This record gives sequence, structure tokens and C-alpha cells, in this order.
Amino acid sequence: MALLWHGSGPNLYGRKIKMSHYPFGNPLDLSSAFWHTQAMRTKSNSFAVLFLVFSLLGSGASVAQTRGQAKQKEQLAVVGGQTIYDDDLLPFVQAQVFQLRLQEYDVKSKALDKLVNQKLLEAEAKRKGIPTEKVLEQDVDAKVPEPTEAELQALYIVQKEQLGRPFDEIKPQLQRLLKKAKVEQARQDYYKSLREQAGVSILLEKPKVDVAYDPARVRGDAKAPVVIVEFSDFQCPYCQSVEATLKKLLAKYDGRVSLAYRDLPLRDIHPQAEMAAEASRCAVEQGKFWEYHDLLFQNQNKLNRDGLVGLAGDLKLDEKQFDSCLSSGKYNAQIEEDRQAGLRAGVNGTPGFFINGNMVSGNQPQDSFEKVIAAELAAHKDKRTAH
Repeated sequence: MALLWHGSGPNLYGRKIKMSHYPFGNPLDLSSAFWHTQAMRTKSNSFAVLFLVFSLLGSGASVAQTRGQAKQKEQLAVVGGQTIYDDDLLPFVQAQVFQLRLQEYDVKSKALDKLVNQKLLEAEAKRKGIPTEKVLEQDVDAKVPEPTEAELQALYIVQKEQLGRPFDEIKPQLQRLLKKAKVEQARQDYYKSLREQAGVSILLEKPKVDVAYDPARVRGDAKAPVVIVEFSDFQCPYCQSVEATLKKLLAKYDGRVSLAYRDLPLRDIHPQAEMAAEASRCAVEQGKFWEYHDLLFQNQNKLNRDGLVGLAGDLKLDEKQFDSCLSSGKYNAQIEEDRQAGLRAGVNGTPGFFINGNMVSGNQPQDSFEKVIAAELAAHKDKRTAH
């Protein structure tokens, strides 16, 4: 993911966000993402508790205000007789506020998962007539088999270079770690099974961002229930890489998912991105935006002026009209509007996506997109059924 900078830009939308030499700590860790997550959870535990308390207090205050009459604008300061209101801060703070809301959601979501699991264990314990703390021990842990010699050997081969020690010497540690990973996975599967049996519904919703898009730059059915708004940069290698994933998604969810493109040229690190964005707008004039869009990503070595005009010629565009358009700079303001909209929505690098308002950052694998898409399609189906 190409980064804009280490800070964050002003935002108007924002309603909705090393352990050692080895990337995830101990080289013996079997599930890197899991162990890294566990370490980060432990490290942020104290902060999470405090954050949850304050956010809950803040939520209570907000509810109380909305129950009465319409909330009046809050005065924050007076400068030379001019009043500064709370709403005046929005362009400057909502990106950060949105990130805080995402953190709040994350804290609540993890706490909710733990509480739901605890309630399920208590119900299961009551049904079996055993203490709650014995449920996992008897139904899960005791049934997890010891790692086989083949599994240990396979693990050792994968980690051999990082371990730098003979198999026989490291075998006991491998055995403990692999068993621990198996138990953890078995517990997760058990919780999932209990949730399905109990018909658990999670109503906590992740914050979303209301992001507009240009109807002239939409690929797929414009009336699709799921819209992916992409903020991208034609010179960005990560934006180029994710193109194949986006096309697969559009093909798989034909008629149900559409893609809208918006410009967010990273001028400081991609000096040709701005002109490429202008050129793509000129292609819109001749009804060839997506064809030109694809050529730009396929030919990132041809983003200078001659290359851009040449690509227009490859599409049989009116080169005189195209060249005049590119020289005029008439789309500079619109490109800046796109860029500012991305910054306001909390995008701090390219590519950045909003799937029906759900933020997805970077060149993510297809299943990362599909999880959000599936949830949005299910929500859309539920709404239609309700009506």
C-alpha cells in the first residue's frame, strides 16, 4: 500500500479506521497472525479498558442529548466577535474521530465476543450439569490429539532456517506450540458450533463512511446493491496489482457489485499520477474511461505526456480533442476534489476502498473483499425481506 504521509489529512466524512527480529515474534509461533494478535491484545489491554469506559460514557451523553429537542450548535470559542462552533472543527478532526470510532468498535467487538462465548459456555455447563470451567476442558481440550511426528517434521522444515537448531533439540518446544495451536483452533471451532446452535445474532455494527462517487466512472450495474468506491493512483504499483482482484469480484458478483473510481494521486512520490488522472478524465469525454483506465495500469511506464497521448491513439480517441483537453488543465479542480474527499474519508494511502461505506485499505486478497461483500449482500437481503 502506497502511503500518503505519516500523519492524517483533514476530514469531513469520518463517521466510520515490533516484537523481535521475526515479523511476528517467536519463530516457533505456528499461526503468526494469531500469536501476533494475542500479543497486541495483551499489550493494549489497559488502554482498551479505559477507552471502552470513556466511549461508553460518551455514548450515553450522546443518547441523552438526542432524546430532547434538536441539539443546538455548540459554541467552542469566540474570535474577534466571530463564534467558532463544534461543526467548524469537522474538516480538521473527523478523520481522527473516525479512527477513534473504529478503535471503539474494535474494543467493543472483542469484549462482546468474550461475553457471548462466556454466556454460551454457561448455558452448555448448565445443560451438562458440570462447572463452566470444565466445559472446554472436557468437550474440547481432552479431544485434541498430540502432534504427530510427521506434523512436527513438516513444521520444522518450514521454520528450519529461522530456528537454526537441530530437530531433536527443538522438538519438545515444537510439540508444545503445535499442541497449543491445535487446542486454540479447536476452541474457536467449538464456539462457532455453539453460536450456530444457539442462533446468536451480533447486532453491533462497524462504523461506516458516507462516500459519494461519479456516475460517469462506474463499472458494472450502477444499481447494484453493493458499490465499491476506490481511491486510486495510476502510478501506484499496489493499485495496479489489485486490478485483477477487482475484475474477479465484478465477474463473480455480476449485477450485485459495482466499482466506482476516484482519483487520489500521491504527488510527492508519483509525479506522473496527476497528469494520468487528468488524461483519464479526458477519456471520459469520449466515453472510454474504463478502457483508458485499464491501459494506464497496463502501461505504467508510459505515463508521460507522449505516452498518455499514445494510449489515447491506441483506443482510436480523437487525438486533437484529447490533446487539447490534456493541455487545458480543466480537470485539476475535480481531481483535487476527489483527493480531498479521500483524505476526509480517512484514506492515508492507495489503494483505499469503501464497500458500502466499509473501509478496506490496501491491496488485500480477494477473500478480504468477499467477507465485506457477503455481509452487505446479506444485509440487503434482510432489508428486502423486512419490507
